[in-house]
Amino acid sequence: MKICRTLKLGLAIGLLGALMAGSAWAASVSGRASTVLEWFDDAQEDTALVGYQYLQLNVKDLGAEGYHFRGYGRLADDLADEVDADSRLYYAYIEKKNLFKSLDAKFGRQFISTSAGASLMDGLHLDYHDLGPLGIKLFGGGDVSYYEGYNAKDLIAGTEVYGRFFDSLDLGVSYLQRWEDSELANELIGLDVDYTYANVISLYSETQFDYLSDSVSYFLAGARYFRNPKWSLRTEYLYSLPVFSSTSIYSVFAVDEYQEVSAELGYSLAPGLRTFALYTREIYQDFDDANVYEAGIEKIRTERFSGYLIGTLRDAGDSQDLYGFKAYASYLFCPSFQAGLGAHVDVIERRLEEQDDETTSSRLWVDATTYLSKKLNVQAKVERVESDLWDDYYRGRVRLNILF
Repeated sequence: MKICRTLKLGLAIGLLGALMAGSAWAASVSGRASTVLEWFDDAQEDTALVGYQYLQLNVKDLGAEGYHFRGYGRLADDLADEVDADSRLYYAYIEKKNLFKSLDAKFGRQFISTSAGASLMDGLHLDYHDLGPLGIKLFGGGDVSYYEGYNAKDLIAGTEVYGRFFDSLDLGVSYLQRWEDSELANELIGLDVDYTYANVISLYSETQFDYLSDSVSYFLAGARYFRNPKWSLRTEYLYSLPVFSSTSIYSVFAVDEYQEVSAELGYSLAPGLRTFALYTREIYQDFDDANVYEAGIEKIRTERFSGYLIGTLRDAGDSQDLYGFKAYASYLFCPSFQAGLGAHVDVIERRLEEQDDETTSSRLWVDATTYLSKKLNVQAKVERVESDLWDDYYRGRVRLNILF
């Protein structure tokens, strides 16, 4: 029996039950409810009209002091019946700090992230942090897959040992296994290192080793220099090799590695105002390498105005050169209304939404937000999209947010 069918129904029942229980036990309840209406054209040029109901819920001291519930999910339906709009339960778990001395626990659907791998899990996560400079995490449960569903034979389990040494060195070693239909699908080992010297420079790295294929599947090494509070310099090297499940047919095919070298220089002009220059060398195995240059200025809202202006240049030998820019400006006209205008032109942006590849080359949009009160606001956005995969099309979204 597919567990995910039950969990979709449990989204509404579980979160509503936690809300009622919080009221009954005089617990502290907070969160956000968002009603979203979105329309867009699909690949067949039919217009979908999708409605979403999101609920984020936090219940503090649920049933007893120190037991907290956190949940987030959505209900979805395409009112035009053109595309599949699936409901999602992103997370829903109960956590307790110091369940026993120095032992923290989380039970339910939660996101697991280690240098060995990451996943959405239905299960138990334990964190014991009283072994001198060391701590240890243990986790295990059902490995959640949104796209195909999962059953009781899809499992994930792992551990992480971590610690801080000399007040400046953070180390972590992790191990993770995934099982699909009772067969071992992945066995991964991870190592992460972060060292800060004299509050001047930070050195960091993250490594993932695929034990089943006997190869390094991911490696990141970087340095960040920040001696002057106005200046910052960051350099990174990235190596990536796709990891497929041992149960997948793709695991028997050769895959291409990808490497990347980058350097970014940033300068703070004033509070909330920053300029930067970024260089990236993209290194491909079967294609020409590419040099990507970006430079721009960014403004975080400190009063009324916020936005950015960024120029981009991608120089490649395979005729995939791009000369584009990214620009956005937003203005708070009054305490209850703000609006913005944006354009990303000749800039490749990839977004994977469920099983669809929504890679775009140009986007033009307008957006607005009206604040009806401190806990009630409405957001709207209309966008024109160009893509190398599909013809240009329009999409829009209206969102009502209620904070409680």
